[in-house]
Amino acid sequence: MAFNYLKNIKIGKWLITILVISCLPFLVSAQKEMSPNQQLSPKQQSTIQIAALAAKGDLQALKPALNKALDAGLTINETKEVLVHLYAYCGFPRSIRGLQTFMEVLDERKAKGIIDTVGKEASPVLDEGSKYERGKKVLGELTIIPQPETLSGYSAFAPVIDTFLKEHLFADIFERDVLTFAERELVTISVLSAIGNAEPMLRSHLNICLNVGITPQQLAEFTGIIESILDEKEATTTEVVINEVLKQTPAFPKGEKANTINFTGTAWVYMMITPDETYNSSIGNVIFEPGARTNWHKHPGGQILLVTDGKGYYQEKGKPAQFIQKGDVVRIPPDTEHWHGATSGSSLTHIAISPNQQKGSVIWLNAVTDEEFKITEMK
Repeated sequence: MAFNYLKNIKIGKWLITILVISCLPFLVSAQKEMSPNQQLSPKQQSTIQIAALAAKGDLQALKPALNKALDAGLTINETKEVLVHLYAYCGFPRSIRGLQTFMEVLDERKAKGIIDTVGKEASPVLDEGSKYERGKKVLGELTIIPQPETLSGYSAFAPVIDTFLKEHLFADIFERDVLTFAERELVTISVLSAIGNAEPMLRSHLNICLNVGITPQQLAEFTGIIESILDEKEATTTEVVINEVLKQTPAFPKGEKANTINFTGTAWVYMMITPDETYNSSIGNVIFEPGARTNWHKHPGGQILLVTDGKGYYQEKGKPAQFIQKGDVVRIPPDTEHWHGATSGSSLTHIAISPNQQKGSVIWLNAVTDEEFKITEMK
């Protein structure tokens, strides 16, 4: 049959589990500064330790942690930047005492003949535009959410704090290039875990961590490191919040925006497996925002779609569109012209498996017009 859509066949949990586990080694970070699925590096582990200890004010334990950080490869300027960054979340006293302790450590190491790497200084910010708008842009990049024009919540209650937050924290501090966004977020969640009673902010920054390339596996490892530093109450709270965030985390990163030449609306593609000599297949996770859809296209080797979330449509040329939703499996025969995408009222996520790549890659055709999509929605 030219049309081989298996409607309402639900994907078994075992299939999803096997697919996720098998693809984990191929996860690729969305951020250049971190490589996929790795354990926290010794430098990252030290960053967590010195940030948490300085935030706690445990200067006795901070000294050996600073020595360990330098031995692990943190430069003097990177270490200073960690201690400077944390003041935005736990105040000047903790930051300054941390810096003073670091000065003592450097003097002691110098007396022993240890020469530590100074490292690069922060580059000047050349953008002379509105600092508020710059900070707003950085916050949007971190959260992957456009920032609203109208203030709400605490920002509306005290607009000046919103100004300080955008202009100083996200412009003055986050724009400094001594530390990457990922490294700054490790400092931030370490401080928020240490000071306690900051669960909403901790939850927000854990989600930002995932946005900037820190993997769920690394956050799980973070839990173990931070628990060895914090008191029982703070450690338990941190573990609970991290577990909550990870339970809500999609199996795969959002990926990159799909090429607008081949898609209408906004879609995100995360390629997990690309064809090689052993596996002549590609596997990608595709997220369609409401109303987004592919162009008409066909696959010489056929395709299988595993719908993992949301609602959408699949249509073969000359046939009625089919409604698809979470749990459905779509089997697309070779060289069959078709399109797929989200309904106007829901997003759609599916895993696209394209086998037999030796027969050729996808052939893109004309866009699905707004009129064609409207007719689909009306049926």
